[in-house]
Amino acid sequence: MKKVKVYVTLRESVLDPQGSAVMGALHSMEYSEVKDVRIGKFLELQIEEGTRDVDTVVKEMCEKLLANTVIEDYRFEVEEAVSK
Repeated sequence: MKKVKVYVTLRESVLDPQGSAVMGALHSMEYSEVKDVRIGKFLELQIEEGTRDVDTVVKEMCEKLLANTVIEDYRFEVEEAVSK
């Protein structure tokens, strides 16, 4: 079993109104040292190892569903899942 951490973020060229709203709220709370906020998504997947390469499967999932590749970038990390 593999544990996969997927990070999806807006591309740098895409405006992030949600990030701007959070930054405005932080500034109003007197956290003026915050210079930028970008909002993204974090997903954690448990994937059963099979006949297909885990990296290939995760890349397909990101391209088809998890990320809008027109405006978002993604990266992922694959590690061994710890059994409990």
